[in-house]
Amino acid sequence: MARITAGVGSSHVPAIGAALDLGKTAEPYWKRVFDGFEFSKKWIAEEKPDVVILVFNDHATAFSLELIPTFAIGAAAEFKPADEGWGPRPVPVVKGHPELASHIIQSVILDEFDLTIVNKMDVDHGLTVPMSLMFGQPEAWPCPVIPLAVNVVQYPPPTGNRCYNLGKAIRKAVESFDKDLKVMIFGTGGMSHQLQGPRAGLINSEFDNAFLDGLVQDPESLAKIPHLDYMREAGSEGIELVMWLIMRGALDDEVEQLHRFYTVPASNTAVGHIILKNKAA
Repeated sequence: MARITAGVGSSHVPAIGAALDLGKTAEPYWKRVFDGFEFSKKWIAEEKPDVVILVFNDHATAFSLELIPTFAIGAAAEFKPADEGWGPRPVPVVKGHPELASHIIQSVILDEFDLTIVNKMDVDHGLTVPMSLMFGQPEAWPCPVIPLAVNVVQYPPPTGNRCYNLGKAIRKAVESFDKDLKVMIFGTGGMSHQLQGPRAGLINSEFDNAFLDGLVQDPESLAKIPHLDYMREAGSEGIELVMWLIMRGALDDEVEQLHRFYTVPASNTAVGHIILKNKAA
């Protein structure tokens, strides 16, 4: 059967993608960021996942205020890089896995989670930046990707508890798929940051590091954090961290932390990264 062996949490700062695409990774400002992912690139190249489920949020490219799905899963055979106003990133087309995606859709919806099924979708930096950080700059991505878009832009976003339980439903779905696949799940976005208003530029390293601790030690407590606490402690865009809880819910109760990295700032945000492996994997 298929199984989820590991989870990856990563920020998806658009400026990171620009630094990669423009060859600025060795500049002092950016080198400390990219150095934090050197272990990760080597590790995932050795692990060779067959499929990645990548949890991200769209930034008004595939969706807009005209259509706001809470959870939307991509079931297409491929997903093109989105034009976010200055042209698409020069990265490979993302190949999907329609068979596994369709199986997850059926299982999760029958478990009473309402997913929007997307058969055509361009994917923006929310998805492609974590792929670049983990896989570098290949001519083709080394494995298929199932995109799972979460609304963390327009109120009300889903609760952390809903996201954590969706992760559990995804794990159940993957484990009932009758092909032998090694699956990894990425939770992206965050960490603390605010892009507008009097608190623009807010970074709360204490909250961020406590969140990283909780992913390993006590994810159920993280799942209880209310929206208002994210807003107060991590800024208006800190709510993106609920997407990391989908990743954590898809893993076993007991996990091993293989790698952890945190730095500030990158653009006007904190960059966090963690790799968690199921102890039984």
